[in-house]
Amino acid sequence: MPAPTQAQGTAPRPGAAGGGLTDRHGRTATDLRVSLTDRCNLRCTYCMPEAGLPWLPKPTLLTDDEVNRLVAVAVRDLGVREVRFTGGEPLLRPGLVDIVEAAAALDPRPEISLTTNAIGLERLAEPLRAAGLDRVNVSLDTLDPATFKDLAKRDRLAATLRGIEGAAAAGLAPVKINTVLMRGVNDREAPDLLRFALAHDYQLRFIEQMPLDAAGVWRRDEMVTAAEILAALKAEFDLTPDPEHRGSAPAETWLVDGGPAKVGVIGSVTRPFCGDCDRTRLTADGQVRNCLFARGETDLRGLARSGAGDAEIAGRWREAMRGKLPGHGIDDPSFLQPARPMSAIGG
Repeated sequence: MPAPTQAQGTAPRPGAAGGGLTDRHGRTATDLRVSLTDRCNLRCTYCMPEAGLPWLPKPTLLTDDEVNRLVAVAVRDLGVREVRFTGGEPLLRPGLVDIVEAAAALDPRPEISLTTNAIGLERLAEPLRAAGLDRVNVSLDTLDPATFKDLAKRDRLAATLRGIEGAAAAGLAPVKINTVLMRGVNDREAPDLLRFALAHDYQLRFIEQMPLDAAGVWRRDEMVTAAEILAALKAEFDLTPDPEHRGSAPAETWLVDGGPAKVGVIGSVTRPFCGDCDRTRLTADGQVRNCLFARGETDLRGLARSGAGDAEIAGRWREAMRGKLPGHGIDDPSFLQPARPMSAIGG
């Protein structure tokens, strides 16, 4: 396993005995992304090849009890206030409902969300809501069945749409839609996707494609930029800057036709928000990543399985976050894409 990031502890902060997850640049992580599996039932081309990937061996994955313990340490001892479960596809995790229920029982209770492709959510939305899930982010890149099949290598658009409807019916509000536009694939669909979101009262956010594909073929000059997305939307809608303070939210938002409806654009590459980042990440095999693009990881799974107490785990987590770099460095000539693809890191 990679060596833990070299660092020292941080000053105490409210709600986090011994200190929170503060880095050397003054940022504090209060948003935890927890990957529950690296597996997925789609094969979106910007994420993984059609044949799939070598999945993480089952013995290396955190058990449900280990997930619950590490989430509890983050919330109780490190000041985390938001927990988002991701994948891969988290709906494939058999113990998902129980994991959500355990997170909802924590004191203080974090806000709990889920990033999903919504396949199967039609069936699970009500149990997840009853367990304590607050809301969902659903990946939806197209409304055209043929384009969906071409992009995801699976004919599952109808199942995704049913899952989104099920989430809304269960009260998992607001339902947020995440869309990645790809040049020559779905880049003409931005206005149609916004009309769809407005018609159903969903919150739509476009995300620039990032260098996290398994094949490592991402090229900046082929990426549909935030500026291009906004230009396409402004050709058909009146967009005005959202007066509400953005804070640490990754999306820049605009009022659509005067509001109250909004649309967001996450310009991770061309409009980076690293200076306001408040995230810490836990992979399905128990590694802390202090940045989506981090080259190193800190092993909490091995620490926990060796008999370490919660205080020692919290201390190691603080050290990992203390060494966070000021930015992702995509524009730096020395930038190297992470060895793990997005499906193995967690969204």
